[in-house]
Amino acid sequence: MNSKKLILIGLGLFLTNLISAQYNNLWIPDTLSGKSFNLVIKDTFSQIVKGQQTITAGINGKFWGPTLIIQKHDTVRMNVLNKLNDTTTLHWHGMHLPAVMDGGPYQLIPPNTTWRPYWKMKNQAGTYWFHPHLHEMTMDQITKGIGGLIIVRDSAEAALKLPRKYGVDDIPLVLTDRSFTTANQFKSVPYGDSAMTNGVLRAQFSLPAQMVRFRILNAAIERSFNIGFSDNRDFYVIGSDGGLLSTPTTLKRFLLSAGERVEILVNLTGMTAGQTLDFKAFNSTLANNIPGGENFPNGPFASAIGKKDFNLLHINIINALSANEIKTVPTTLVSNIYPKAADAKVTRYLSMNDSTGLPGILGPNAFVINHKLFKYGFNNYTVPLNNTEIWQIKSTSGFAHPFHIHDVEFNILTINGVAPPAEQAGWKDVILVKPNTTVRFIAKFDDFADASHPFMYHCHISLHEDEGMMGQFLVTDNQSEIQKTPTGTVSIFPNPANDKLYLNTNFNWSEVYYVKITKPNGATAMMLPQPEEGKAIDISNLKTGLYFLSVIQKGFSQPIVVKFVKE
Repeated sequence: MNSKKLILIGLGLFLTNLISAQYNNLWIPDTLSGKSFNLVIKDTFSQIVKGQQTITAGINGKFWGPTLIIQKHDTVRMNVLNKLNDTTTLHWHGMHLPAVMDGGPYQLIPPNTTWRPYWKMKNQAGTYWFHPHLHEMTMDQITKGIGGLIIVRDSAEAALKLPRKYGVDDIPLVLTDRSFTTANQFKSVPYGDSAMTNGVLRAQFSLPAQMVRFRILNAAIERSFNIGFSDNRDFYVIGSDGGLLSTPTTLKRFLLSAGERVEILVNLTGMTAGQTLDFKAFNSTLANNIPGGENFPNGPFASAIGKKDFNLLHINIINALSANEIKTVPTTLVSNIYPKAADAKVTRYLSMNDSTGLPGILGPNAFVINHKLFKYGFNNYTVPLNNTEIWQIKSTSGFAHPFHIHDVEFNILTINGVAPPAEQAGWKDVILVKPNTTVRFIAKFDDFADASHPFMYHCHISLHEDEGMMGQFLVTDNQSEIQKTPTGTVSIFPNPANDKLYLNTNFNWSEVYYVKITKPNGATAMMLPQPEEGKAIDISNLKTGLYFLSVIQKGFSQPIVVKFVKE
């Protein structure tokens, strides 16, 4: 080989390495599978930019959290330990579960407290997530990096020929943005100056030349992402918030709003090793009233990537994994059966409004639902158990808002009187309601009546949610009103106890609504919503000493309190 050819090869390698050095390798969150999950929320430090580390928070790690893989029909148990210096909550976004397990603003987890919710997985296969939901602190805590993905699997999805090798051809992509101070610390702002994917700036990843699946979450505080590929290629939407669509739909762009998820397939077959491709946000085309479509030069909503196109993932092509890998898109997916409008027993009318309706209460950039601020203890709606309902949301706001509802997945009936596009026609729990738009969706509120704990609905822009753009509803089964003084008695054995604790009650165990263990100084150590009959309470992580155990009896507000000693 002559010297000239060696020089050219060397120059090529140098340029390849130089280009690669512009990017950082995409981090793929670890997975946890099974029926029981230990999650520790803690303050941390992360090396996100060169130089001083950034103060972050994570779940079982430095930033973000593990991806939980759960089988439909399994009963899952979460052991959530809050090691933050602040109170928090952990909301299981998209899950159909009891209100007391939901992790909304009412399920507070004080510092050094373990919360143990559990539920039977009723959701179909799809991509869900969990994140803090502490009122007035949600934006700050999500900014620090607290959250994680949930992948639900079921037999219907398993029967399809789809990519599902996690981190190989089935790739989780958590999209967000951040701004940094000169000391490399996060700014708690609605828009960041830099896009981040899975917590990585300028992310790159190697993908095989075959069909690849992206599970995409918009975890941003406010920004929407108008996603697509740099060569304008088609991709195939196969799933929305609540699971797979009935059939795939082909697109070049998908507008993903805060809190929303989408699953897509992209066909890289035919590309050769060494080729590159960019997954991008084409936000320069967004209207000014769409989150991320503004271009403020100054002020709290200014950002370097406002109303601009920018990269989300630089893709390096490698050889296909094997000759048997997936290269085609299924023509059909699952058989979704949606409630019919004729089955609805009520239509509820909601409005999204600018703050001009509440002069002197909110600033000029704040928004409300039904002209009301969220208020603890004020119930906006009471939904009878098993009701099928239509919710009609009309926006009189000058800005688009992603509306999210807890407890149920819904199906969109119409947007401004017209059936939704195919990619929005599946199961949803977030819908971007644009200005001068009316959205009608239908949902069935089956299971999980609770006269004490409400479910929430709100704008999923965390800033708006924190400012009070939120409401709540109770699902009830005609229970009697909550009474104050309990009628039952509770005893504990053994007492003193070592690792396990058992309860005896003189009332039916189904009436045990909540158990809380506190220290003599009043600090909460453990919270167990609706503990299961006969199950021992694991107190092995408690320090030795005196504790108080409080039992809330269903239908009563005051607890029954007994003492015990941990040996």
